[in-house]
Amino acid sequence: MKTKIKAVIRWLFLSGLAGCALAQAQNVTAHFDVVSESGAGKHADSSEVVIWLSPATRSVVEPKPVSRPPRLIQKNKMFHPHILAVTAGSAVEFPNHDPFFHNVFSLFEGKRFDLGLYEAGGSRIVHFDRPGICYIFCNIHPEMSAVIVVVDTPYYGISDAGGNVTLRNVDPGDYVMHVWYEGATPEQLKMLTHPVRVSLNTRALGSMRIMAGPSVLLSHKNKYGRDYDPPAPASPIYVQP
Repeated sequence: MKTKIKAVIRWLFLSGLAGCALAQAQNVTAHFDVVSESGAGKHADSSEVVIWLSPATRSVVEPKPVSRPPRLIQKNKMFHPHILAVTAGSAVEFPNHDPFFHNVFSLFEGKRFDLGLYEAGGSRIVHFDRPGICYIFCNIHPEMSAVIVVVDTPYYGISDAGGNVTLRNVDPGDYVMHVWYEGATPEQLKMLTHPVRVSLNTRALGSMRIMAGPSVLLSHKNKYGRDYDPPAPASPIYVQP
């Protein structure tokens, strides 16, 4: 009888500890409406808004170990995905799935690199060691572009087409909320940056509106800072009479 009572007490004790542990981490949500620059109407797609929570009491958080680095795939003269978010200190793989050469490079704040020419089936890895926004291009194909958002926290996410995003297993505490969107101005993003507190009673960060303007990626230069060469004219086709 005493053994059963001890077992019940132990089970209640462990259950209480488990409940406390589960209560410590919260899934936190946010919602974004991407609207036209004039504010006239909502976009049909409110995806690719990046949000992250930086702890107010520390500047850098070690990335969680992953079994395989995230990938920015080159296929059909496009990068997949177009927007990627990673924690500072992470590695990103750049595999070439096209049947021709690519030359991936970035000359922006998050990480400056030039992977050089590499052929179909090849791959390169880049370590992103500090926070920042990395605009990624190909030196051969001007239509190719992507963005890697490097953050200082494991609490980040990217919105879906409906504008919804969930940050999972966020510890209670004080944070600074940051938002990034490709078509938003720096002034607008600065206005969206503000302190938040995550607690048992705070699981939603609210609904926010983002004005979508033209992307800076539309008129970028090549890795030498010059305009891309115009496409070669198509060879004439002769039909024998």
